Amino acid sequence: MSEVLVLNAGGTEVLQRVSLKHAIGMLYRQVARVREQVPGETFGPYPLPKSIELVKYIYTRWVWEATGRMPCTRENVLRRDCHRCAYCGRSATTVDHVLPRSRGGKNSWTNCVAACYTCNQRKANRTPTEAGMPLKITPRQPNSIAELWPRRM
Repeated sequence: MSEVLVLNAGGTEVLQRVSLKHAIGMLYRQVARVREQVPGETFGPYPLPKSIELVKYIYTRWVWEATGRMPCTRENVLRRDCHRCAYCGRSATTVDHVLPRSRGGKNSWTNCVAACYTCNQRKANRTPTEAGMPLKITPRQPNSIAELWPRRM
């Protein structure tokens, strides 16, 4: 287990994922408590967490107020697409622009998809239709931060 899901107080709002080491530090400082644990696993006095919940509610509306939407970054696109290639379904490590930037494509939620290195290189500077590589998903802008952190536990 390398990452732990961090939930806001109340447990309904996903904030981020942190390393196990970071999560242990949060538990030690008593700013969070274990929400979901790995059955039968402990570290010292604490159960090994799958997810933790903050003790105090953190106001996160600023993330949406600043831009009116969640920023379209490489990390966020990979999260939205669950690190799966939009062309072949394998593990994705890169982001591909459906309409290449060199041909006027923008860095936007509806123009970016997760892609494996092989598919990204194969598609190159073409559209999916030109490359004969239909998309398995429809790129979309997420409505909330929770959509970027699908429950995988």
